[in-house]
Amino acid sequence: MTALIDVDHLRTFIAIAESGSFTKAADLVHKTQSAVSMQMKRLEERVGRPIFARDGRFSKLTEDGERLLDYARRIIKLNFEVLATFADPELSGRVRLGLPDDYADRYLPEIMARFSRAYPSVELTVLCEPSSNLIGHIEADELDIAIITATETQKATETFRQERLLWVTSSRHSTHTEAPLPLALGHAYCCWRRSAMECLDRVGKPYRVLYSSGNAGAISAAVLAGLAISVLPESGLRPGMRVLSPADGFPPLPSCRIGLVRNPHISSTLADALAEHIISSLDNLSEAAQAAE
Repeated sequence: MTALIDVDHLRTFIAIAESGSFTKAADLVHKTQSAVSMQMKRLEERVGRPIFARDGRFSKLTEDGERLLDYARRIIKLNFEVLATFADPELSGRVRLGLPDDYADRYLPEIMARFSRAYPSVELTVLCEPSSNLIGHIEADELDIAIITATETQKATETFRQERLLWVTSSRHSTHTEAPLPLALGHAYCCWRRSAMECLDRVGKPYRVLYSSGNAGAISAAVLAGLAISVLPESGLRPGMRVLSPADGFPPLPSCRIGLVRNPHISSTLADALAEHIISSLDNLSEAAQAAE
């Protein structure tokens, strides 16, 4: 039997075609650039034709790519129509979602759009706080589901995404050469903060925490202004940031794992539906497992 084209691959393909760049598309579909490249390699293998022609920094479609784009848009449109058709039209009520603000900036627009299309009568209440706070809200029965950074002390019930944690600085400044090194990090309970400081301690690089905030936007602003360097997951990179490597004197950091925590006190059809939308939108661990087969 002929293998079918993966709908998620087509969604990524459309994002590349519309943005003109693998890098920009990775942000749009919330995947790493390497995952996007792997998906497009598989898509080209599936159709048996080259669909991209490099044009400098941009990704230009070949003639076959242009033909595929028309089919891809129609398939994605039909996919949404099918989901909307079989979604329970009577399903209504409220579901409570918690996630850190940096994840909200990157992931929430797509989650909300997909969920609202499938369940237009459901009210989605969103709370943005650090992962440690969200665990407390789950235990207090104040949230139905939370997206958190999974650590040894804060284990998600379902870990679905993994990204590289990276050192970042402003591409227009040389902040990373200053001594002691100025840092912009989360609060004391932030696991990324602990990873950064432990890493610098191991290599004997002097540093000082110049900015401390639980707000991802504030941290990014300090980095982009050239005031400090920080650590961010790969999907958190913004234009104007540069990744620092071992060649710059910055050793590798542990990876960042993201997962779900569900409220154990209740069984909610709405929460289960939201969880499915979140995982289908953001999952990259299943792709890695498939690639390893």
